[in-house]
Amino acid sequence: MTFRTHILTTVLLISMGTLSAQTVKDLQREQAQIQKELATTKQMLSETKKSETTTVNRLNLLNRDIQNRKKLIRSIGQEINALDEDMTNLTNRRGELQEQLERYRDDYATLVRKTHYADLQSSPLLFLLSSKSFQQLMRRMRYMREFASYREQQVRQIRSTQDEIDIQNQLLADRKAERGEALKAEQREKDNLSRDERKQQAMLKDLKKKESQLIAQQRKQQKKVDELNKKIEDLIRKQVQSKTTLTKEQQLIAGGFQANQGKLPWPVEKGFISGFFGTHKHPVYEHVTINNKGIYIQTVENSDARAVYQGEVTSCIVLGNTYAVIVQHGNYRSVYSNLSKVYVKQGDKVDTKQAVGRIYSDPDQDNKTELYFQIYQDRNLLNPSLWLAQ
Repeated sequence: MTFRTHILTTVLLISMGTLSAQTVKDLQREQAQIQKELATTKQMLSETKKSETTTVNRLNLLNRDIQNRKKLIRSIGQEINALDEDMTNLTNRRGELQEQLERYRDDYATLVRKTHYADLQSSPLLFLLSSKSFQQLMRRMRYMREFASYREQQVRQIRSTQDEIDIQNQLLADRKAERGEALKAEQREKDNLSRDERKQQAMLKDLKKKESQLIAQQRKQQKKVDELNKKIEDLIRKQVQSKTTLTKEQQLIAGGFQANQGKLPWPVEKGFISGFFGTHKHPVYEHVTINNKGIYIQTVENSDARAVYQGEVTSCIVLGNTYAVIVQHGNYRSVYSNLSKVYVKQGDKVDTKQAVGRIYSDPDQDNKTELYFQIYQDRNLLNPSLWLAQ
């Protein structure tokens, strides 16, 4: 292998190592994000009533915990696999370098034995003066320059290869340490998962005993949501009918809103989707179905609902002890329901991420703090999950 080829190979292998390290770093960032979500769920659980009563809300939070722990364990497993692969590559590369180093040393030893190295070292001038002709003198001078250059190259190769072996050894030690920590984290999360799954089974068993009571509560809640949905639909229908054309500003806002599908900021600072759009089975009672015309986002107590895009407030609705706010974005509208108070009024212009109200914490539902969020295009109801950033 020439010195140039050696350098190119080294650069290529370092690049491969960097890609592998990048994969590990990406997985570690993913794990940090999951840990944040687990911390949020833990905070929500701490905000529930200080009693041992099993509730659907607690079960949902625990289910979320279990989902996140499974994701975390899967991510840690992927990290361990990536580290194993990286360690194999590093070990193989170190072996190749060691073989290379031995070859360079053998070549150098051969060079010393089979050339005029001794003559050159003892008396370079005598080596030149002993030339039998001018042409031989010139050849010997050129030979001395080429020999010196080649010898320096061999020495550089030996030193460079030894340095790279030292680097590979350090990288390998680092990966082994990382793998050890990852294995500990994986076992810790597996233990946590087993604990959560035992709690989950106990909660399910307890909730099954209160089936009739909880189904009655569910129907009562669904009735309130149906009333709210009808109010919102009626208001939006009237608003759409009264304005047949959009102003240029509204057209620009509508275009921007549409262009940001899948990239809109969440209407809460932190939280998770606790109720998905459409028809779903009840989390406890399989024969009970839930039909959501929006999504529910559970968050921590004292959280605000935020506008997902710039627009104008067209309505502030009162329903019992809670409020809902409708924000128009051209021919699109976003709806923020289950607020304990509002910060805006009809006609206000709002910016992206501006707080529109405080989300209600329901004392009758374990202090659950949950935003009901909807998106309409004209009068057509859309799935908000497809519009928010993932």
